[in-house]
Amino acid sequence: MVRRLPPALLATLFTAACFGGSHPHRIGEMAPDFTLQDSDRKVVLSQFRGRVVLLNFWATWCPPCEAELPSLINMQERERGKGVMVLGVSIDVDGDAYHRFLRQHNVNFLTVRDPEQRISGIYGTHGWPETYIIDRQGVLRRKIVGPIDWNSPEIAEFLRKQ
Repeated sequence: MVRRLPPALLATLFTAACFGGSHPHRIGEMAPDFTLQDSDRKVVLSQFRGRVVLLNFWATWCPPCEAELPSLINMQERERGKGVMVLGVSIDVDGDAYHRFLRQHNVNFLTVRDPEQRISGIYGTHGWPETYIIDRQGVLRRKIVGPIDWNSPEIAEFLRKQ
């Protein structure tokens, strides 16, 4: 289940470096660039400079990831024309399960598979889902641990300011 926090609490938490209230490593620094090639596509993070990127680490077997997915899909549809995009990095080992999941859930955002968890290792991700918000200049602005509702007005406003 995606957490639904009261708007005032959500605004307070979202203005902190992350929902845990700590200052995660690399916040305020350039996001580590990477190239990731799976069987479907090749993605280079820096190719998205000029857009706000939600770098979302997830897996098909992760119930919180699946719970968060509808709001990510909705947010991507709503914000696509405003220079905001979701880049999903799946840590799934089973390529067939990954592709089946994408079809069954009508995933509308760019996603690539990283079964070796090379990219999540670079970012220090140990739980799923985790999302990093990268601004238009390529700077890491926020780290969000766990599922949230991406349809919140506070989040939409924050993303537009990046």
